[in-house]
Amino acid sequence: MRRTLVISTFIALSLAACGSSESSTPVSLPPAEGSETDSTEAATTTVPEDLCVPVGGEVPEPDFGDIEPPETSPDKPEIEIPAEAPTELVRTVLEEGTGEAAEAGDTVIVDYAGVRSSDGLPFDNSYDRGEPFPVVLGQGSVIQGWDDGLIGSQTGERLQLDIPSDQAYGESARSNIICENENLTFVVDVRAVIPAGDPADAPTEPGVELSEAPGVDDTVFEDLVEGEGDILELGDTAVIRYVNFVGDSGVVLETNWGADPLQVAYAENLLPGLLEGMEGMAVGGRRAITIPPEDGFGEAGNPDAGLPADTDMIFVVELAGKY
Repeated sequence: MRRTLVISTFIALSLAACGSSESSTPVSLPPAEGSETDSTEAATTTVPEDLCVPVGGEVPEPDFGDIEPPETSPDKPEIEIPAEAPTELVRTVLEEGTGEAAEAGDTVIVDYAGVRSSDGLPFDNSYDRGEPFPVVLGQGSVIQGWDDGLIGSQTGERLQLDIPSDQAYGESARSNIICENENLTFVVDVRAVIPAGDPADAPTEPGVELSEAPGVDDTVFEDLVEGEGDILELGDTAVIRYVNFVGDSGVVLETNWGADPLQVAYAENLLPGLLEGMEGMAVGGRRAITIPPEDGFGEAGNPDAGLPADTDMIFVVELAGKY
């Protein structure tokens, strides 16, 4: 990949490995009708009653034509539906997790599979897409059964959520499987719990000496905060917050502090300076990484985006989690 971008560095370099943010959005987890983030168009979707698949019915297999059908992930769980229709949210821990329990405002990164509670008919899952889904708890960005049911979850936990229709989509049909007043059952694997970040905590300066021409010869790093969690390893997905500074002036090029933490594949296709500079980081750590042009975006830099030619970059990276 020709490295010509500065703005959205992590995003540009992680899309190939992680998929685009648009494709990772679940097809059936918009907010419930009436929530603050409700989309009127989505919430008022109606499906004629005679098109809803009846209890015990089957959905026809899709016709992929000459295209190879997607593979089914072996990690996708089998779901045991409740013996009786749920009248309130039922949260069952199937496998215990570890670490801090998720609170409102935290980001929980999950894989999930969802079925109708009445007959186990599946309607969506993230495993086959290979794209875990981030949820910021307490914002009404998902159905109430998720917002409430994921509170208290821990990294590594597998849980089942049996959700009555009034904590799902109520009278709004979402598809020919999720019909009106449909109870839903999910099995959720919690990949990571990321504490809420404070925008006021964002670094305003690199915390290390600025570069002087001609800059550093090789990528160098300094731990500003020592992490106490698990060590980042090649092949992991790193969940990070970062600020990217111009190396000789300390001007901010880009930052995602105050936004959702970014998931980036810690793999060989990452920017060489970041691949080297993040090596050995522990969860909870913050590191300043000074990257010369040859380990970044080349001698030309990107003046239009604020990075002059032949100029180092200094990334301050916080490893908020990994999975």
